[in-house]
Amino acid sequence: MLPLLTTLTLAQTTVSAPLLPPKPAPAPQRVIPPVEVMPPQASLSGQESLQPLEIFRPQEVRPLPGRLDEVPVFNSNSPEVVQTEGILLSTFPPAGKLYPNAHLNYPFQGRFDFFSHHISRARNANETRSLFQGVIVYNPTLEPVKLEVLQGASYLTRPDAIFIDLPSYKEDPLGTVFSGPGSRVVNDILRGRRQGLWLPLMEIPPGTARMLMNLPIPAGTVTPTSNGRSTLLRLWSSGPLYMANLAMYAPSNDNGGERPPTLEEWQDLLVRGNLSGPRDVPPTPVAQVGNFARITYGRVAGVAIGSQWQANLTDNPKVDYLTIPSPGRAFSYGLSTLYRGTFGTAQIQSARMAVRYPDTAYQANGNYGVQYSLTLPLLNPSRQTQSVAILMQTPLKDDARAAGLLFVKPPEQRVFFRGPVRLRYTDDEGLPRTRFVHLVQMRGQEGEPLITLTMRPGDRRLVQVDFLYPPDSTPPQVLTVQTLAPAR
Repeated sequence: MLPLLTTLTLAQTTVSAPLLPPKPAPAPQRVIPPVEVMPPQASLSGQESLQPLEIFRPQEVRPLPGRLDEVPVFNSNSPEVVQTEGILLSTFPPAGKLYPNAHLNYPFQGRFDFFSHHISRARNANETRSLFQGVIVYNPTLEPVKLEVLQGASYLTRPDAIFIDLPSYKEDPLGTVFSGPGSRVVNDILRGRRQGLWLPLMEIPPGTARMLMNLPIPAGTVTPTSNGRSTLLRLWSSGPLYMANLAMYAPSNDNGGERPPTLEEWQDLLVRGNLSGPRDVPPTPVAQVGNFARITYGRVAGVAIGSQWQANLTDNPKVDYLTIPSPGRAFSYGLSTLYRGTFGTAQIQSARMAVRYPDTAYQANGNYGVQYSLTLPLLNPSRQTQSVAILMQTPLKDDARAAGLLFVKPPEQRVFFRGPVRLRYTDDEGLPRTRFVHLVQMRGQEGEPLITLTMRPGDRRLVQVDFLYPPDSTPPQVLTVQTLAPAR
């Protein structure tokens, strides 16, 4: 009989540098980039329809320097909506399992991440038993293996992180601004936090399994009867470990109420269970995407390779500066680009899959939970003082256009990005600043400056932009450097 994992009760640990109070935003300056506005279509009656305007911004769109690292990520996002018990993702060996195809045979060792996002949805108001999510780790060796939880967070939609309307730009010095569990999870990890759900260190004896996670996703009794849980862990192991993410409805206790499943019950499901359902729509094969007007990317279930994208944005690899654009001009770098969505750069940033289930995504499209750490060593080589803005934007997804970006005014009322961004820079008084900003962007939204810097002739200014691509977001986005035109 394998021992049960005791309940963990460690106070939440927070690691974050003290923040200076944010500097008041500078007065807005007039931006005069070249613009082509596509007029609204005329109706049959000859009157103009009230369709949003499409605005094309001619500018350079560059591939993002750098690349993803080689850290493997246990990436469990299919099926997104879980309505049957079973295996969400297992990297155990298939030997001895009733359904061998449900196990991908991939051991983790050293640095790796765990990402999971699933929704429990009751079929009707009478089927509201809590769905438990259990994560088993197993040591197949003859020596003890240490597993460290470096950072970690897990939140439910209700009551932890209800989706609420937020402004498109909101300062967040304390980490209290979020909407949805994905937004809240990446907020915690960006700040180096580890929830009290996990001890910092667990030791797994030889040939033994332990529960890394055993948490409910209660569907609730309100309409709609659904709830979601997002989880992101940064882990390190001293030896090889297998891992499985499982779904089981809460067993009944002696009083007829719900109780958490035991380790033995989870192990029985691991050995006897099949893949959970209902299965998501299979992806369009990558080799055939050119044959279809619309494609299906699919949801991810497997091991993706890449936890962080670090990049030093310079004019070229031989120099250590990034020349700001001329007044009224801008250039952009693609963020979380994917096939059929590279803005003409031909750069696909989606993490490759080391192993996956055949009916799930071929790549980790969206790079959910991946940290982008971007350094911009700005240089003003001109003889005039320039105002330079750094923006994150959500243009319409495009694959062929390499000479500009297409936006919509007003943007569609569909959230495509919702999460925090950390900015570190030297302000106009020469003081180091660290700011956290929560962004919400709709499809086609140009966005507003994250920061605006006044750069004197010959001035150099280092700007660092960090964010984790949030679950509940839709790629791609761009990071834009824009020099403002003088106000007339």
